[in-house]
Amino acid sequence: MNKQDQQDNNARPRFRPVPWSGLETPADVELWIAEHNLSLQEHIAPHETGYGVCFTLDAGGEIYLHTTQDGALILDVTPEAEWVAPLIMAAANVAEPPSGSIWVLPDDKLIQLMIGLSSLIASSILVVGHNFGRRRMGAAW
Repeated sequence: MNKQDQQDNNARPRFRPVPWSGLETPADVELWIAEHNLSLQEHIAPHETGYGVCFTLDAGGEIYLHTTQDGALILDVTPEAEWVAPLIMAAANVAEPPSGSIWVLPDDKLIQLMIGLSSLIASSILVVGHNFGRRRMGAAW
């Protein structure tokens, strides 16, 4: 292994997990949304795709969240986090979970969703390059 390879392997990751602080009110969520959007603008290049946030849940699993230009929330729920489906259904007022891991919700459900999930989240991290179900849904973001 040459010196450059060693430096690359020892490089700090681009994004690191951030311990979660609970969101209790709609104002807390609005502030988190504003801070999250600012972070995305500062750290995500215009050519990058599959960007969003990954929430690691205290009881296991991850939820990846992406918002689209046309006003949809895309949630990619890992198999280890399927236990959270009833909460997502309640927060989004959805009668049935999707057949796969990808949830598509209207963006007006974000505040209720974040308040519901907040006490279950251990940490969050920005992500880039996550497919958010594009192959399965044919989406173009």
